[in-house]
Amino acid sequence: MVSGRPVNEDLDAWFRSLMLSTGNGRGQPESGGAMPTLSGWKDLPIELLLRIMSVVGDDRMLIVASGVCTGWRDALGWGLTNLSLSWCQQNMNNLMISLAHKFSKLQVLALRQIIPQLEDSAVEAIANYCHDLRELDLSRSFRLSDRSLYALANGCPWLTRLNISGCSNFSDTALTYLSYHCKNLKCLNLCGCGKAATDRALQAIAHNCSQLQSLNLGWCEDVTDKGVISLASGCPDLRALDMCGCVLITGNLQYLYMI
Repeated sequence: MVSGRPVNEDLDAWFRSLMLSTGNGRGQPESGGAMPTLSGWKDLPIELLLRIMSVVGDDRMLIVASGVCTGWRDALGWGLTNLSLSWCQQNMNNLMISLAHKFSKLQVLALRQIIPQLEDSAVEAIANYCHDLRELDLSRSFRLSDRSLYALANGCPWLTRLNISGCSNFSDTALTYLSYHCKNLKCLNLCGCGKAATDRALQAIAHNCSQLQSLNLGWCEDVTDKGVISLASGCPDLRALDMCGCVLITGNLQYLYMI
C-alpha cells in the first residue's frame, strides 16, 4: 500500500515501470531510492492513475475504469475535465445520466449524435452535477425541449461555448432565458434552431452576452436586419457570423461595420 502523496520522481518511476515493464516489476527510481510497493491496481496513487488514463486516450476506457472501485471512480471524478460520448450509438441518454454524478468536474463535454438519443433528463443530470462546464456540444439533439435550456441556464452559468445546432424544438423564450444566466458565452451555434433564433432572442443575446465572438445563425429563417443590427451594437467582439439561409436579411446592414 502506498501511503502519502508521492513525489514526482516516484510517479515517473512507477509510470515507466507499469507502462514499459521491467520484467520483475520492481525497478529502481532514478532518485536512487527503493521503489514503493503496490499491492494491487486499486492502490495506484491518484496522480499515476490519471497519467495512465491520459495515455490511454479512450473515453470508453475511462468509463470502464470509473467502475473498477470507489477509489478509481473518485480519482477520475476528481481529475477528468474533458469527455466525449459522441462514439455512443445507442443508450447515450441513460449512460449520461449514470455518469453525470461521477464526473462532476467536467469542463468540456461532447454529445454530438448521428441518431437522436438525448432527452431532457440527461441534460438535467448534467446541469445538476457539472457546474464547472465550459463547453458543451448538443448538436442534432432533436428530442430536447426547452427544459434542457432552462436546466443549463440554472446549472451551468460558466458556459463559454454551446453548440445546439439542429435542436429544432427550442423556443426563443428559453434561449432568451439562457442568455440572461450564461453571460460568458463566446461561441454559440444556433444553426437550424429556427424557433429559437428570432430577433427577440438575438436582442437578448446582444444585451446579455457582450463577450460573444462567434455566432452561427444558419437557416434561421425568422432572423431579420433588426436582430443582426442589435448584435452589432451589443457584441463588439463578434468576429464570425454565419447567416447562410437567413432569407429575410436585406443586405442593408451598414451597422455591421461597427463589429
